[in-house]
Amino acid sequence: MSARDLSVLLGVILIIIMLVIPLPGWLLSFLILINITLALIVILVSMNMEEALQFAVFPTLLLLLTLFRLGLNVSTTRSILSEADAGGVVETFGTFVIGGNPLVGFVVFIILVIIQFLVITKGAERVSEVAARFTLDAMPGKQMSIDADLNAGMINEHQAKDRREKIENEADFYGAMDGASKFVKGDAIAGIIIVLMNIIFGLIIGMAQMGMSFNEAIDTYMRLTVGDGLVSQIPALLISTATGIVVTRVASQGNLGSDVTSQLLRYPKLLYIAGGTIFLLGLTPIPFFLTTLIASVLIFGGFWLSRESQEPEHEEPEETDEAQSDQMKSPENVVNLISMDPVEFEFGYALIPIADTSQGGDLLDRIVMIRRQLAIELGIVIPVVRIRDNIQLGPNEYRLKIKGDQVAKGELLLDHYLTMSPGMDDGEIEGIETTEPAFGLPAKWITEDLKDEAELSGYTVVDPPSVVSTHITEVIKRNAHKLLGRQETQQLIDHLKQSYPILVDEVTPEPLSIGDVQKVLAKLLKENVSIKNLPVIFETLADFGKMTNDSDLLAEYSRQALASQITTQYQKEDQSMRVITISGKVEKLIADHIQQTEHGNYLSLDPDSQQTILKAVSEQVDQVSLQEEHPILLCSPAVRMYLKQLVERFFPQVIVLSYNELDPNVEVESVGVVNG
Repeated sequence: MSARDLSVLLGVILIIIMLVIPLPGWLLSFLILINITLALIVILVSMNMEEALQFAVFPTLLLLLTLFRLGLNVSTTRSILSEADAGGVVETFGTFVIGGNPLVGFVVFIILVIIQFLVITKGAERVSEVAARFTLDAMPGKQMSIDADLNAGMINEHQAKDRREKIENEADFYGAMDGASKFVKGDAIAGIIIVLMNIIFGLIIGMAQMGMSFNEAIDTYMRLTVGDGLVSQIPALLISTATGIVVTRVASQGNLGSDVTSQLLRYPKLLYIAGGTIFLLGLTPIPFFLTTLIASVLIFGGFWLSRESQEPEHEEPEETDEAQSDQMKSPENVVNLISMDPVEFEFGYALIPIADTSQGGDLLDRIVMIRRQLAIELGIVIPVVRIRDNIQLGPNEYRLKIKGDQVAKGELLLDHYLTMSPGMDDGEIEGIETTEPAFGLPAKWITEDLKDEAELSGYTVVDPPSVVSTHITEVIKRNAHKLLGRQETQQLIDHLKQSYPILVDEVTPEPLSIGDVQKVLAKLLKENVSIKNLPVIFETLADFGKMTNDSDLLAEYSRQALASQITTQYQKEDQSMRVITISGKVEKLIADHIQQTEHGNYLSLDPDSQQTILKAVSEQVDQVSLQEEHPILLCSPAVRMYLKQLVERFFPQVIVLSYNELDPNVEVESVGVVNG
C-alpha cells in the first residue's frame, strides 16, 4: 500500500479517535491548523481547475473534511467544558476577535455563520440540485450528438467512447454533489448548535462546578467558544465557497483567475465609464482623494488594456503558421496521412444541404438507420461512414468509396423528385431522363409541382435524400464482404463467445484460424446470405472444420445448414419458389471438368462449352425477367459453387441455389431448363 493510500486511512482512523478519546491541547492546535490548511488547498484547487471533472473526488473529499471538522468540534467541546482550555489556537482566535468585549465577538461569529449558512451554503445547495437535474436531462441529447459526430466521421470510436464516459462521469459527479451539498448545510447547522451548547453548559459548569463568577464564566467560555467557532467556521466557509465554485463552474480553456480577468476586462472602454463615474462621486462628501485614486487606476487600466489588445494582431499569424509548420513536420501527422476510411461518402457543394442539419438535412440520421438495418439483415456491423464534401465533384454529384475504391456514383437534383414508371409510357410525365442509381431502373427527375400528378398516375415518387440513402444501402449490401476483415471477424467471434464459449473454442483457433472463418463469412455475404445466425454457422464449422479447411467447401456446408433462412429469403408469399433448373447434361459437363489442386478446386471448361452454357442461361433469364421474376438457378449441391463462379461475371444478379439449400416444405415450380 502506498503512502498516499495510508495517509487517507490514517486520517479516517484519526476522526474516529477524536470522537472517542480526549486529545491534549497542543495536538488539538495542530489538527486545527491542518484543517485550515486543507480547506485553503481545496478552495485554491477549485479556483484553478478548468472543468468540474478535474476535481471529481470533491464530493467524497467534502464528506471526509466535514467529518474531520465535526470530530474537531467534539474534541474541542470536550476540552472547553471539562478543562476550560482548547489549545493555543482556539485561545488566540477567541482573544483576538473578542478584543475585551465578549458580546461583540459573539455577534461577529453569528454574522459569519449567517453568511455561510444563508448565502453560500444555501446557494451552493440550490445550484447543485439544478445542475444535477439539467445534467441528467441533457444526457440523451449529448449521446445523440456523439452518435451524429461518429457517423459523420468527425470522431472515431475511441473518441466517442471517451466522450460518452465523460458524460456519464459528469452525471455521476453532479448527482454526488447534489447529495454532498447537504453535508455542508448540516455542518453549518451543527456549528450553531455546538456554539450554543458550549456557552450554555460552559456557564453552568463554570459557575456550578468550578466556582467561577458569572462575569468570569462569560469571559472564559465566551472567549473559548467564539475561538472554537471561528477555527471551525473559517475552514467551513472556505469549503462552502469551494463547493459553490465547483458547481457553478462551466468548462473553459482556463482556470477561474484567467477567466475572470479575461472576461471581466474584455471591454476596456467600459473602464473609462466606470472611472468617470467614480470621479464624479468625489464631488460629493465622499473623500475626493480616494475617488480620484480609484478613477485614475480604472482609466489607466482601460488605456493599457486597449493598447495591449491591438499589439498582438500582427504576431498571431506568424505564431500560428510556425505552429502549423511544426505540426506538419511531426512524424505522427505523416503516419495519419496513410490511414484510410472503410466507407466514404463524398458529394458536391450543391448537395451540402442533405448533410447539414442546420439546413434540415437528415443524412446523418439516415446513415445511422442504415447501419442498424444492415446489422439486423446481414449480421455485420458496418464501419462508420465518413461524410465529406468534395469540390472536385460536380455540384450535384456524389460517390461512395469502399476502402479507397469508388464503387458507386450518382447525381441528385435537390429541388426535384425522382419518379419511376409503373409500366406505362414514360412520356406521360415531363421530366429529366435519368436512371435510378440503386437498381438501374429508368426514371425521371420532375419538379415539385408535378409530384401530385405523378402519384395519381401511379408513378413511384421518391425525394432526393431517400434516393441516396437507398443507393448507399444497396451498394453496401453488395460490398459487405469487402468490409468484413479479420479484425471485424474477431469482434463477431468475441460477441458470440459471450453466449457460446464452448462452441467458439471448438472452432478457433483450432482447427480454423480467424482468417479461415473470415473467408467463409465473406463468401456467404458475397452471395447476400446473412451471417446473423452465427451459432448455426459455427456449429457447421465445428462439424466440418476438422475434415477440411477449404473455405469454399465450408461455405457450401454453411449454406446448407442455413437452408430455412435461404428459403425464406427467396420464396414468395404463397410459400412457392419459381426456379430455372439445370439439366443433368449440363451438370455432368460441369462435374467432369472440376480440377482438384492442392490450393483448392476450380472449374476448367473450354471456351466453347462455357459459351454454350452461358447462352442457355441467358435465354432462360431473359424469359423469367419478362415475367418480372427474379432469376433463380437450381442445381445439385456438387456443382452449385462452380456454376455460380461461371455465371456471376456475366449475370451477377442471378441467384444460384442447390437442392440442399431448400426447405422441404417449399413448393418449387420450374419455369425453365438450362440445356447445354
